[in-house]
Amino acid sequence: MVNLNWLEWRNMPWGKATSGQWRYALRNSIAMCLALSIAYALELDEPYWAMTSAAVVSFPTVGGVISKSLGRIAGSLIGATASLIIAGHTLNDPWLFTFSMAFWLALCTWISSQYQNNAAYAFALAGYTAAIIAFPLVNTTETTELWNIAQSRVCEVIVGILSGGFMMMVLPSTSDGSALITALRNMHNRLLDHAALLWQPQTSDAIRSAHENIIGQILTMNLLRIQAFWSHYRFRQQNALLNYLLHQQLRLTSIISSVRRLLHNWPDAPASIAPLLTELTQELTRPDANKYSIARLLQRLAPDPDNADDYRHRAFWLRLRYFCWLYLDSSRWLNRLENATPVTDLTPPGAPSLARHTDNAENSWSAFRTFCVIVVTGAWTIATTWETGDAAMTLAAICCVLYSASPSPVGSVNMLLRTLLLLSLFSFVVKFGLMVQISELWQFLIFLFPLLTTMQLLKLQHKKYAGLWGQLIVFMGSFISVTNPPEYDFASYLNENLSKVVGVALCWVAFSVLRPSSDKRKGRRHIRAIRRAFIDQLSRRPQRSEGNFESLVYHHISQLSNSKDELTRRWLLRWGVVLLNCTHVVWQLRDWETRSDPLSQVRDVCIATLRNIMSEKGVRQRPLEQSLAELQLICDTLSRHHNPAARDLAGIIWRLYCSLQQLEHAVVIPDTQSPING
Repeated sequence: MVNLNWLEWRNMPWGKATSGQWRYALRNSIAMCLALSIAYALELDEPYWAMTSAAVVSFPTVGGVISKSLGRIAGSLIGATASLIIAGHTLNDPWLFTFSMAFWLALCTWISSQYQNNAAYAFALAGYTAAIIAFPLVNTTETTELWNIAQSRVCEVIVGILSGGFMMMVLPSTSDGSALITALRNMHNRLLDHAALLWQPQTSDAIRSAHENIIGQILTMNLLRIQAFWSHYRFRQQNALLNYLLHQQLRLTSIISSVRRLLHNWPDAPASIAPLLTELTQELTRPDANKYSIARLLQRLAPDPDNADDYRHRAFWLRLRYFCWLYLDSSRWLNRLENATPVTDLTPPGAPSLARHTDNAENSWSAFRTFCVIVVTGAWTIATTWETGDAAMTLAAICCVLYSASPSPVGSVNMLLRTLLLLSLFSFVVKFGLMVQISELWQFLIFLFPLLTTMQLLKLQHKKYAGLWGQLIVFMGSFISVTNPPEYDFASYLNENLSKVVGVALCWVAFSVLRPSSDKRKGRRHIRAIRRAFIDQLSRRPQRSEGNFESLVYHHISQLSNSKDELTRRWLLRWGVVLLNCTHVVWQLRDWETRSDPLSQVRDVCIATLRNIMSEKGVRQRPLEQSLAELQLICDTLSRHHNPAARDLAGIIWRLYCSLQQLEHAVVIPDTQSPING
């Protein structure tokens, strides 16, 4: 018996949609139809670019729309200017034109790969906007048309952006600021659950994955901070506090890992610590938790004053107390942020923006790939006098620039190929089955609006195919090609669509031959960069502050969070955590002061020890073994010193010993090209 339950209203996209999904779908669909109508009214020659522009800036939040729109406008203007300069000077020489455009697209690919914010989007758009404007002129001899096409494309882009912004004001979504504050609060609470997980004696892949997820989610909130910055002036005023809270959450993550390492290296830890840690985390979850109630619990965990030699217990207790005070401080600032009004003036301690790292080797390789694809496609077009070769070059440029920074570019190109094939069949039916029979734009909009609304709902409801539905929505306009006046030349339509598919297919070949670096190779570069930055931390005047280095390390770790190479991810995480724990000890040793010159010399010896065992290429095996033995001897000697400051120093040095002990496993692997010693 045939199951027809899917035909019931409650099982169809319109019946299953929530109010939020309807709002999103209607807002974006109306914006696209409005952009198309305005572009038609302004008599722009290719109004579908306005519809495409409205689709691209269809973000679910106000800040996302504003930031994306600004990037799109800037990129369009830069790209239009570049196309005017390049085509205006080189259009009469096809080879010079091809190499000039290839160089510009390669430059934009390289610059966009250096960033992960709106600057990346702006320069990517500057690249393929120049391609969209300049490549269609390869078959014309009138350079005066260049200005007309450039201003038309820019006008169409701006019309689409303004339409999207207008509909965001008419049907606003949830506030970016509210989403960010909610995310900060949820992460603040999750850190306690994460602490309870990591402070268990077991070691498993689930713990490593949880640590990676926490790091990735905190760094993702930095993108929410940027969107909130653009959405409301209140969050522009409180940007310093938002940066401070993100740094605090990263620091709490580091302390959780540090406490775990101390527990694992404490041979005779009291059995009562585990239940007391559980009680402590439960107390911190209470909204009315304060320093007094936490101090009472910490007192039960405090070392025995009669046993002054137990430096391990004291070091653990001090680190745990630091975690509690830092957590309460973050709770206080987070409560003030939640209760703040638009005119509240909050002045937190200064904190820089989260640091990031750019892989120049990979970015240069991506730029070279883009250059090769454009030159090869242009050479083919010139040699065969291919009339629609401009469409292939345009799609090849878009594909190379957009997917150069994708974690899986071949998979992304495969999805785009499927999108183009589906759109070729669909647009043939629409263009030559429906559009040839209508003469007014409003008649076409009656068909287009429900179609776009349904596609938007399907994109939201089917997360697995959200990327495919998004590409279908964005590229549908260029395939239907709603032009002014309409054109219905079947041969031209077929050749142009075939050219688009060929252009993307050439990109697929390029990404397969000139493939991006493997995750293993990327992991080596990230580990080497972390070690290089750590060596700088050991200098007398490091270039980065403690918090800046911390966010840089976590940025490196997050770059391979989606990698399927478990060994590379594991060692990247281990190197990052180990060197980060060592860095915290180094900064504490710098700030540690005593009137005893011999103790100061011991402190300097510990920092010099790190310089001896660590290099940019990896760990030196023999100095590591000697240093671990020396650090343990220093701890035991200082623990019996009459000066209380010496026993505090013994605890700090023991933390350094616990951190470095993890690297003993790094030197037993014989493969020197592994991601461990890379």
